[in-house]
Amino acid sequence: MMLKVRGRLTPDRMLADLTWLRVGGPADYLFQPSDVEDLQTFLQDLPLDVKVFPMGVGSNLIVRDGGLRAVVIRMGRGFNNIHAEGQRVTAGVAALDAHVARKAAELGVDLTFLRTIPGVIGGAVRMNAGCYGSYIADVFVSARAVTRAGDLVTLSADDLNFRYRQTDLPDGWVLIDATFEAPKGDPAELAARMEAQLAKRDATQPTKDRTAGSTFRNPAGFSSTGRDDDVHDLKAWKVIDDAGMRGATLGGAQMSPKHSNFLVNTGNATAADLENLGEEVRKKVYASSGIQLEWEIMRVGEPAPE
Repeated sequence: MMLKVRGRLTPDRMLADLTWLRVGGPADYLFQPSDVEDLQTFLQDLPLDVKVFPMGVGSNLIVRDGGLRAVVIRMGRGFNNIHAEGQRVTAGVAALDAHVARKAAELGVDLTFLRTIPGVIGGAVRMNAGCYGSYIADVFVSARAVTRAGDLVTLSADDLNFRYRQTDLPDGWVLIDATFEAPKGDPAELAARMEAQLAKRDATQPTKDRTAGSTFRNPAGFSSTGRDDDVHDLKAWKVIDDAGMRGATLGGAQMSPKHSNFLVNTGNATAADLENLGEEVRKKVYASSGIQLEWEIMRVGEPAPE
């Protein structure tokens, strides 16, 4: 593919080392744009029949063993700036959610719910990430994206149509930044709240293991509130427990004994191991409760060739 770029364009790039679960075959190409104009020109010149897959830090992703027949676009240093004005914070899509939460807190803006969410702002917007009863949709003002044709557009909340773990971002569009508006707070209090959230997360989730965050969406249709009166009947971990699948294994894949809605690569799992164990969990949960679990982890690409 002879396209002029200022960033880096790499053919046949293995993706395993770019995902938190450390699995996945090659992408046809990996493109790392140097700036917005580089991205626009690339997408304008790229033949329309070539698929585009924007990727963050791979924190919520299984790339199958056969890889991706697409150009994976991974945003890097030029897209991780964070700046604030009053109660508004604008962050590049490559900015880590945790960094945005910390920077906002230092400036007295309460985006603390982002502190324990793995990944980057682009993925958080795309998936309407949330926890402790707060979601991206609650603080979202606008986002900018480059369309598949290379045009720069501004998106409103109505354009994205936020729902639980879903938005309507068109295929091939690449987010570049997002602006949020959140309540004011005392920086010291916000910092203390984030420390407490981190301690709670580390006590209840396998944060030292290779995971991709929550595997399945909560059947209840909302995240844990973190409050003492939270109910668990329709939590994904609860229905997985009830189906006897906590700690279940397949090849190198395991449902974490510490938190049964976390899929773990214990060291040598293939993408097929992970996905097949997830499907086995879905089958067992449906048999025991009649609940059809929906994947929260995005699964893309092709299985390994026979």
